[in-house]
Amino acid sequence: MDFALSEEHRLVQQTARDFATREILPVASRLDAEHRFPAEIVRGLAELGLMGVMVPEEYGGAGMDNVAYVLAMEEVARACASTAAILSVNNSLVCDPILRYGTEPQKRRYLPVLASGREIGCYCLTEPQAGSDAASLQTTGRLDGDSWVLNGTKVFVTNAREAWVFIVYARTEPEPGARGISAFIVERDHPGISVGKVERKMGLLASSTCEVLLQDCRVPRDNLLGAPGEGFKVALSTLDGGRIGIAAQAVGIARAALEESVAYARERRQFGRPIAEFQAIQWKIADMATRIDAARLLTLRAAWLRDQGKRCTAEASMAKLFASETAMFAAHQGVQIFGGYGYIKDYPVERYFRDAKITEIYEGTSEIQRLVIARNLLA
Repeated sequence: MDFALSEEHRLVQQTARDFATREILPVASRLDAEHRFPAEIVRGLAELGLMGVMVPEEYGGAGMDNVAYVLAMEEVARACASTAAILSVNNSLVCDPILRYGTEPQKRRYLPVLASGREIGCYCLTEPQAGSDAASLQTTGRLDGDSWVLNGTKVFVTNAREAWVFIVYARTEPEPGARGISAFIVERDHPGISVGKVERKMGLLASSTCEVLLQDCRVPRDNLLGAPGEGFKVALSTLDGGRIGIAAQAVGIARAALEESVAYARERRQFGRPIAEFQAIQWKIADMATRIDAARLLTLRAAWLRDQGKRCTAEASMAKLFASETAMFAAHQGVQIFGGYGYIKDYPVERYFRDAKITEIYEGTSEIQRLVIARNLLA
């Protein structure tokens, strides 16, 4: 058993860390305050190969693996969770299913553009009445000549305002539940697709979250992703990878809270000495560090299993569950260590607290992760 990173993985980690520290961290607070999409940063990430980490070089990507991806995700999330969300969706939820299930023409049309950062993608699964119960989605798709016609509404779509590619799930057969759902690659200029309401959120304010409307949206017949009726299989496989990415994002947020708390505890003085000397503060920091290390190891294990081509559904859910709850724990402890200043927007732990919460919700709530884990153990 070897816990050491390879030279290639260390290089990816250091490159992402340097970029995040130099280009993202100084502007993260302003991006959050202005609710501004970090377009220049996304271009910079693309130049480093991080918008298509696992896309093979023949399709314009970096040709790296899931371990490299989560290492980069942690570094970016440590600087700005919003930017990490943009990175996660493009890699895990858009490039990955196209790479796994796309035809050769689909791969050659979409992957080079997405990996280069010239355009980004988004993932349209959730609906107003189909959240955790995604198999109950009501969006429909019917074949009409050489086109599929899609009708429905998707919600909580990250990157929708800026995206060119929309991975859309629709019911193409009348069977109830997961059967009869298909996946489609929809482009922004396909007739009948539009972006609706932009959500006003608690956190991740520099990334857009929107409603997507499909009104007689006509999609070329060849834009079916995978086989007809196997869309739910595509969705679940995609979410395994997506949850690993969110786990890495959560580790990054938690680490940011820890690092800021350690620095503040060394500087802040009360009762004539630094608060770092108080046992109450030391215990908080020890608990934060221990949970973060455990979350990182779970995340790396899940990424490694996926790289080996092994089933990792339970492991991905374990990583996502524990890391997201660690992010909330660390952010909460960070605010507590900062005291009143932790409640003020002048200090970054206030942002970490807001950003951490969503990691317990999107790509499967903590409750859903527990169900997935339990079902894998009891099956």
